[in-house]
Amino acid sequence: MTLTILSLSIAAGCAVQAAFGPVQEFARTDLAMTDLQMGLVQGMAVAIPAALLSIPIGWMADHSNRVRMMLLLAVLWSVGAAASAFAPSFELLFAARMLSALGLTVVLPVAISIAADLCPPDQRGRSLLLLSMGKVFGIALAFALGGALFGILSARTEPLFGMAAWRATQLIFAGASALLVLPLFMLREPVRREVASAGAGFRASMQALWERRSLLAPLFVGQITVIMADASASIWATPVLMRTYGLQPAEFGGWMGLVLLGSGLIGTIAGGIAADAGLKRGGGRGLLISAVVASAIGVPAALFPLMPGVPGFAVLLTALLLAGTATGLITATAIAVLVPNQFRALCLGSFVVVGSFIGFGVAPTLVTVISERIGGEDALAPSLAAVGLVSSILSLIAFALAARAAPKRT
Repeated sequence: MTLTILSLSIAAGCAVQAAFGPVQEFARTDLAMTDLQMGLVQGMAVAIPAALLSIPIGWMADHSNRVRMMLLLAVLWSVGAAASAFAPSFELLFAARMLSALGLTVVLPVAISIAADLCPPDQRGRSLLLLSMGKVFGIALAFALGGALFGILSARTEPLFGMAAWRATQLIFAGASALLVLPLFMLREPVRREVASAGAGFRASMQALWERRSLLAPLFVGQITVIMADASASIWATPVLMRTYGLQPAEFGGWMGLVLLGSGLIGTIAGGIAADAGLKRGGGRGLLISAVVASAIGVPAALFPLMPGVPGFAVLLTALLLAGTATGLITATAIAVLVPNQFRALCLGSFVVVGSFIGFGVAPTLVTVISERIGGEDALAPSLAAVGLVSSILSLIAFALAARAAPKRT
């Protein structure tokens, strides 16, 4: 029951965050924003709160009531999503997206920390699988329902609530999110497992992570570069579909939702099963070999924006997101198994800090900078492919190094 409620809450948070994707081109036009500004709204607005607060919140989750923290963070992402519906300018939209991202990006380490205490180590891949499914369903429904809802609202003769269709869409998703997180009030804080004997102060915790740097450093790089490729793809897939392939949200929202759902479900299930099987067969090293295989799939898949037709675009995008989902779950499982309890959420928070800043803050903006250098808005597709390809190659190398450094026994 607890895992189901956690998964439902994550789904709600991911849905309100992702619901902006199908309508971002209309918001950009409505607010007269450039691609660079939209990249900041979709990327840096996520990165800044994560970079500033993920480590402190991760440390707090290791030493305080995590269920109460989740409740507060859920309120923040719902309020932020509602505020984005009323933003009259780039600056205020950026601030609203920051508030929404503050709740969602830092809640994942807290939820994973709770889930890790609900089952023994050899079953954690499957327990985290349910949380990952919540994320998958939330994002997929946001694209499928968001695109359809926008089409319905934009066809109305009288604007709903007197608002532009993209704004009304955001407001509806914010209200639905507020309802879906109510079951969090039913949760109780679980007993912590596998508490190491080392000091629990912040400095001692950081020292404990530093002592594991031979494993954690390449693991950081591997997961960060996966986030770079996936975040860039998620943010810029919609503009590429509209500019390069001439589609509208109502035309691609449904099948994009299926792409996100299918890649997420298959990646989550495959990642969870591979994590537990690899751990049982080869300890930490066997666990991370699965991440090496998944990241290798992402290398050719990163070329999805260059496909001559929509079917090729959809197939390769599915493969890229599938690989990213699998490596994300495998990385979270590795931390849940190989890092002691009172350092676990702090470690996950550190991953969120660096991953969010580079993956969401730097990578999407880098796509726009490159496109402006090589041809402007019409060069978005090749720029996106270049960033994704380089990121995917780096992730493959990094996960191979992490697997080499991982212990054979846990």
